[in-house]
Amino acid sequence: MADTLVHAVPDPAPLEEHRRAPRVRRTPTTYVLRFVATAYLFLLVAWPVSLVVVNTFDDGFGSIGSLLADPDMVVALQLSAYVAVWSVVINTLFGVGISLLLVRYEFPGKRLLNALLDIPLSVSPIVVGLALVLVYGGRNGWFGPTLAGWGFQVIFSTPGIIMATTFVALPLMIREIVPVLEEVGIEQEQAAESLGASAAQRFWRITLPSIKWGIVYGVVLTLARSLGEFGAVKVVSGNVLGQTRTATLAVEEKYLNFDPQGAYATAFLLAMVSVACIVVVAIIRPKNHA
Repeated sequence: MADTLVHAVPDPAPLEEHRRAPRVRRTPTTYVLRFVATAYLFLLVAWPVSLVVVNTFDDGFGSIGSLLADPDMVVALQLSAYVAVWSVVINTLFGVGISLLLVRYEFPGKRLLNALLDIPLSVSPIVVGLALVLVYGGRNGWFGPTLAGWGFQVIFSTPGIIMATTFVALPLMIREIVPVLEEVGIEQEQAAESLGASAAQRFWRITLPSIKWGIVYGVVLTLARSLGEFGAVKVVSGNVLGQTRTATLAVEEKYLNFDPQGAYATAFLLAMVSVACIVVVAIIRPKNHA
């Protein structure tokens, strides 16, 4: 009779304990750091935002109703949403392409390109708006007179607002996708290529699913940044009531015209859109996704 070999089954408990994050010993320094972080976030974020909410509903829903009953404000909100959507679409397409270029390929000037992508974060939005005016201005801009001759106006119109908003939000999408691409690596794509998969098949079936959460986070950040852009938009829009005035410009206008309730209500609507996007992403993302 053949001998029966019996192998000892390892106890899963040690493996489970090994997977758990190591427990950090709590010290007085730990509590001090927690207090500092909590106080910082409360004083800089939670308290000011809560005051906006409280002042918005100081008289119930009257300020929101008055805001939505104003045709000019409705146009401003619609323009902000329109610009934000186009900014997200453009930055998503461009961000995915540039991220793949930076991670998957080596070429002369790669480090320079990588540095240039951070310029929108380091340069004041006012400078961005002025630069766009110098390039696309209808009178003295480099391309403005030519485009105006073709019947296409950039500055003081919706295209200029979209360009300014897209520019200031450009790095947010790229900086979310690049780390994910670097972590995923190219092993799966190489395996698919060896099995005869085309470049399009590799992208749609392997690369895109691997970076989808990076894209989602980039979309949320881009949307929030686009809805809140003020400086560059103020320069290139002309701030024409009912035409090129966005919601952020309306907040300033209402506050300066002694209409704080309208300013609070507009700011509340803009903030709630961004918060809603963050909450939705936090709900739908996998639990094991950091």
